[in-house]
Amino acid sequence: MRERRRPFFPGGPAMTPGVSDSPVYEVFALRYASHYGRKSAANFLGEDPLHGSEMPLDFFVWLIRGQGRTVLVDTGFTPETAIRRGRHYHAHPLDLLGRLGVTANDISDVIVTHMHYDHAGNISEFPGAQIHMQTTEMQYCTGRSMQHSQLRKNYESVDVAAAVQSLYEGRLHFVDGDEEIAPGISVHLCGGHTKGLQYVTVATARGEIILASDATHYYENIRRRLPFPSFVDFEEYLDGYERIAAQAKDLDRIIPGHDPLVLTAFPPSQFSPDIAVVHANPVTRLTFEDSRAGAANV
Repeated sequence: MRERRRPFFPGGPAMTPGVSDSPVYEVFALRYASHYGRKSAANFLGEDPLHGSEMPLDFFVWLIRGQGRTVLVDTGFTPETAIRRGRHYHAHPLDLLGRLGVTANDISDVIVTHMHYDHAGNISEFPGAQIHMQTTEMQYCTGRSMQHSQLRKNYESVDVAAAVQSLYEGRLHFVDGDEEIAPGISVHLCGGHTKGLQYVTVATARGEIILASDATHYYENIRRRLPFPSFVDFEEYLDGYERIAAQAKDLDRIIPGHDPLVLTAFPPSQFSPDIAVVHANPVTRLTFEDSRAGAANV
């Protein structure tokens, strides 16, 4: 495997113009698709605290930019997959990146939080990027567990093949547990939802934020400690909530994987209403004491 690309400056640490000793990044949540017609009962295990409310599910990728780096967290799925799985497709992730002035060739690193179809569907679109994935996730999605149709239904074989291809190209970096990908950007093994789910912490001007991905689909999942009903290890799922909550300290430092509230709780980008500026202070304060309805109506 070739080394991850790092600029080298003799006599000192890796730095680029405008890079500080205390790095901070811009972070954007890009909504590329939605699943409409969902009720809240489909989004909680065991009980429905929202009593059959409309509760659509949004699909995001996340862009981290700064310190001479352009990092993409997850890659979304294709229009063809959207049609086959009955999802509403707003825009291709590459088109949304383009609205922020970013091309596929600009992406230096892709962090794959896990290999489900909605998070890893366009890996081949970024042939120059280093891919970061937990070892346990690759073992899981290529191993004997995929004998079971109920376990493999959230994976696409073509996406798994693309990840394997990146391995053979020398671009796949395996992570075992927690690791700093770059100064101010780290990944953390969480498990629960899948064997090798990882979330991402990022240093921003408002402090460290957590790109939780599917460690919590919605704010209400972690706030109420009620998991989304898709997991491989229930105890790890609950332990992940406790770890993330302790690390975040407040709810608005967490960016969940699928919550439409992200687009209203944070300022929109001037370039698209489907892009939220999550390194900025939220326009609606979210706390662990809020109810979903109360937060949405503030």
